[in-house]
Amino acid sequence: MDLDDTTEQAAYRTQVRSWLEEHKSEAPVLSGPGALQDEAEIIAARRAWQGKLAEGGLAGVTWPKEYGGQGLGPIEQVICNQEIARARVPGILDAIGVGMLGPTIIAHGAEEQKSRYLGSMLHGDEVWCQLFSEPAAGSDLAAVQTRARLQDDGSWRLTGQKVWTTNAQFASYGLLLARTDADVPKHKGLTMFILPMDAEGVTVRGLRQISGEAEFNEVFLDDVALEENAVVGGVGNGWGTALTTLMFERVTIGLGGEGMGYNSTRFALAIARDEHARDDAEVRHQLGEISSDLLAVRFTGYRTLTALQKGQIPGPEAGLAKVTIVNGAVRAGDLIADVLGPDALSQDSEWAYMISFLPGLKSAGGTEEILRNTIGERVLGLPPEPRLDKGIPFSELRSKEGAPA
Repeated sequence: MDLDDTTEQAAYRTQVRSWLEEHKSEAPVLSGPGALQDEAEIIAARRAWQGKLAEGGLAGVTWPKEYGGQGLGPIEQVICNQEIARARVPGILDAIGVGMLGPTIIAHGAEEQKSRYLGSMLHGDEVWCQLFSEPAAGSDLAAVQTRARLQDDGSWRLTGQKVWTTNAQFASYGLLLARTDADVPKHKGLTMFILPMDAEGVTVRGLRQISGEAEFNEVFLDDVALEENAVVGGVGNGWGTALTTLMFERVTIGLGGEGMGYNSTRFALAIARDEHARDDAEVRHQLGEISSDLLAVRFTGYRTLTALQKGQIPGPEAGLAKVTIVNGAVRAGDLIADVLGPDALSQDSEWAYMISFLPGLKSAGGTEEILRNTIGERVLGLPPEPRLDKGIPFSELRSKEGAPA
């Protein structure tokens, strides 16, 4: 595999770098001297910065041109991400919308939905959130219980609860998965909807994390009215539509380790500053194992990008990259905490947030157990886990479990 830029890619990298050099003074300062502190100011500044990135062609790089994107490939997206990191400026605020939900609407949405929502999403005018997980349906997404009932006039009524919803506290819209038919097997009775987050009956409550932030939320839906045109991908086709979102989610998380700062060089530099850690054979051994795993993910990511560049769809193995990155970063955080001691968790430490945030990330995009099952069955061809609920209508399944149908 040739990892050098082609002539065209080198020219694109130069173009992106030049734009960032010209405009980086306009980027919001999020850390260090002069950093913004107020959450509302940070969100407003990042919205505006996303708009500038979109105007410069640095947001939605792989989106089709007719929807405001650049119509380029995943390699160019990676180049763009690398140069943004190199310039030490923030990326887009709405990575969930632009990276996962926008492509889902492009693939499955009606033309009216594309024209209405994609432009404002790309420029950060309207931030989106993903309303999939529920208290009883996280990794087993097909078990969602939020109900959407069809009304006589063609509209819908939503009732239920979602949880672990990132950015719901300031999102304008969400892409929501709900059950529209309980009399068919659970994968077949789902439909995807666009939900206005300010609709009557929608309540958002923050979930405080160990880091002190409330990035995630629980969302309550109390008889929320939706218009007929809120359906994305057709009634009863929600599972197939959701798989598109999940594919982009797992690739985004799995290939995003370097962008999130989880790389072996950064960890090695932190440990190398301590002379005793440098001389400790066990510390060096642990760091070597962590670095090897993260480097393996990087090159596996390059293979995934090559497949995408050739028009191939990444398989479930993309989820293993996410598992490896997060586990490697958790181990690195533990090792750094052992070396630095309590200072690793001090308020001004660059590691405190990472150490406290990562345990929650282990569940994002599917728990490790679910991802390993998927890879074992679909990639390695291992016998699937026995499923007693296969082919059973959801209403009967819920009755068997003792819950209301």
